[in-house]
Amino acid sequence: MFSKSKINEPGPKAEDTAKPAAPEMPRPSASDFKPTAPKAKPPASILSQDLHITGNIKTTGDIQVEGTVEGDIRAHLLTVGESATIKGEVIADDVVVNGRIVGRVRGLKVRLTATARVEGDIIHKTIAIESGAHFEGSVQRQDDPLSGGRNKPVPGQQQAAPAPAAAKPAETNG
Repeated sequence: MFSKSKINEPGPKAEDTAKPAAPEMPRPSASDFKPTAPKAKPPASILSQDLHITGNIKTTGDIQVEGTVEGDIRAHLLTVGESATIKGEVIADDVVVNGRIVGRVRGLKVRLTATARVEGDIIHKTIAIESGAHFEGSVQRQDDPLSGGRNKPVPGQQQAAPAPAAAKPAETNG
């Protein structure tokens, strides 16, 4: 039945004794792996067509306006939808106008599509105006259109003289 022979004993086989045993590396556990999802750009905030906002909007992200905004908008990327109307100043790195803006537009890149209607000045670094766009106002190129630019002299434009300080009464002799 049972015997004490070495044939049935567990242990290294003759083939295994010829090779030196490799040291076992600790295996990483499942908690050691932390998959990193690619950093996706956050989606743009969308103001729907039936939304009417009175007041200013400021974001460091992207915004898409489909409704009506009565106030200034500052954003990274502003997309004005075909049904949108903005009455106020727009300041953004990138501005894409498909709808209507009544007010000044400041942007590094400004694009007026064929359905755009802009009534106001555009201050830009680069601009593209598609055929069919309606634009009433002036266009001015600046290297930094996002800053107010009020104190920078612009070549070809005459600067207003600074307001004189309070005048001293004239002294008269005699």
